[in-house]
Amino acid sequence: MGIRPREIWHALTHHAEAKPGHGKTASKFLSELGWREFAHHELFHADDLRHTPLQAQFAHFPWRDDKADLKAWQRGQTGYPIVDAGMRELWHTGYMHNRVRMIVGSLLVKHLLQHWHHGLEWFDDTLVDACPAADPFSWQWIGGSGADAAPYFRIFNPVLQGEKFDSNGDYVRQWVPELRELPNAHIHKPWEAPALILHGAGVKLGHTYPEPIVDLKGGRDRAMNAYRDMKAASTGGDTH
Repeated sequence: MGIRPREIWHALTHHAEAKPGHGKTASKFLSELGWREFAHHELFHADDLRHTPLQAQFAHFPWRDDKADLKAWQRGQTGYPIVDAGMRELWHTGYMHNRVRMIVGSLLVKHLLQHWHHGLEWFDDTLVDACPAADPFSWQWIGGSGADAAPYFRIFNPVLQGEKFDSNGDYVRQWVPELRELPNAHIHKPWEAPALILHGAGVKLGHTYPEPIVDLKGGRDRAMNAYRDMKAASTGGDTH
């Protein structure tokens, strides 16, 4: 018999009380434990969580089927450094930080309009901590179709996310070595770097590193239009 969630909860609570300086970290860990248990609760009550959206209207969502886009995402060749770093880390180690999981998921499902099933299948194949409850629960959350899902219009900007959570570019430089010589100001958006800086860093966009797979504003607008089309189809009306 494994360690039960309640045992972890009480042990960590006692630890935080004994060491007040650890309270913030303990609270975050317990929050993640709560989400994990919520995922298992949902799987118990919705045994087809892997295939069926919890919000029925998403059965009408106009997903795109683009194998080239999916392959570029899987291989860490999207042209968005924080996304590519995460996907390469996943392939090499079987792990990816939770924040990066949300960033790469958002790009796939929102900007590229690929069905969250594809992301779920890839994570199932590559994650060492793949979970039959947490994985479909999380992908449905990213896709906007899950329980307590973030609003569909919550679309992560990978450039801003990279600048916020990897401000010095250390994570990108580790997993996307072809961008290693770029200065911090351009590490998360190499397409904006002047030609002289790209040349000095040995970066040739479209050759040593891909151009962005999708325009962020255009991808966001396309996603929002698809969302409106879905709502119109599910209600039989026009939401434009």
